[in-house]
Amino acid sequence: MQTTPKNYFKFFATLILCLLVRMIPFRAPNIEPIMAGTMPIGRAYGAFFGFSFAVLSILLYDLLTHTIGMQTIFTAGAYGLIGLFSAIYFKNRKGNTMDYIRFAILGTLFFDALTGLTIGPIFFHQSFVQSLVGQIPFTALHLLGNVTLAVLLSPGIYNFLIRKRKRESMSAINTLNPKII
Repeated sequence: MQTTPKNYFKFFATLILCLLVRMIPFRAPNIEPIMAGTMPIGRAYGAFFGFSFAVLSILLYDLLTHTIGMQTIFTAGAYGLIGLFSAIYFKNRKGNTMDYIRFAILGTLFFDALTGLTIGPIFFHQSFVQSLVGQIPFTALHLLGNVTLAVLLSPGIYNFLIRKRKRESMSAINTLNPKII
């Protein structure tokens, strides 16, 4: 894992972009870039920022869509744990595409099991079997979306987070070898 200074602008830009994608009308509710953003943020900035990104992604969306409720606590908490775990998972890994795929699968299964099998029975009086049967197609689509977005977005988000501005890079090169420019 690379030690990266925290760039709050990049953190919030990623958060806002994730939120805007989630606000697209008629989008399947389980095709969303939260996992794809949480993984590189946890990898680049650590557990606190991975946790914060995941929790804020859920909380801000629920606030903006006026859907805040008890389920917000469960979903934000589950994604927060995923954000914490992302920093641990990527600590000793290269962060290649297969690492993102593996984490997206594990994180999605954890999230869907924790939220899908608890919220329905606890708050909507569903039987466990009803929740389990309904969760299967939801989780299949959620896995497809998270794995696809992990492949397409996560490496790019990570590079965006760790990339320094060109001027800063050129200054560093000039101090090492002033004859270059």
